[in-house]
Amino acid sequence: MERCDECGFDYASVPAEALPDRLRGFGPRYSAGLRAARDPRRRPAERVWSPLEYACHVRDVFRVQHQRLALALAVDEPEFTPMGRDERVVADAYNRRDPAVVLGELATAAGELATAFGGLGPPELARTGSYPWPQRQVRTLLWLGRHTVHEGEHHLLDISRGS
Repeated sequence: MERCDECGFDYASVPAEALPDRLRGFGPRYSAGLRAARDPRRRPAERVWSPLEYACHVRDVFRVQHQRLALALAVDEPEFTPMGRDERVVADAYNRRDPAVVLGELATAAGELATAFGGLGPPELARTGSYPWPQRQVRTLLWLGRHTVHEGEHHLLDISRGS
């Protein structure tokens, strides 16, 4: 995946040096997105998450991607395990979470991931791991960073559409 047909995100449009700022920017943007939602717990359709569930998901994406980045820096070509995105919504009761707490955790996770990417140079960004979704594929850490930015952008769009 190099471009998302649904949201228009173009992976190549995010240079490595922009990753930290793009990631840090998600804290305030998600806060604004959740504040704009009429009811952050309301699912707009049967198989569509609520704005709060999307915020929880993105928080967890940032955490999981940080773990994957650390693993790829420590181990040659690791196999990243799936994060269980759909299972987490239910198991972690995303829609019962306190939105203020979730937003704080999301901002923290984004900041920690931003700091980690900020410390990487070209050799580290070229390291690879097997990414499990939507199909197993070997990906660089630069792609991992870009994909994480895509997740953040795409789910902000989901929140605005569902509000």
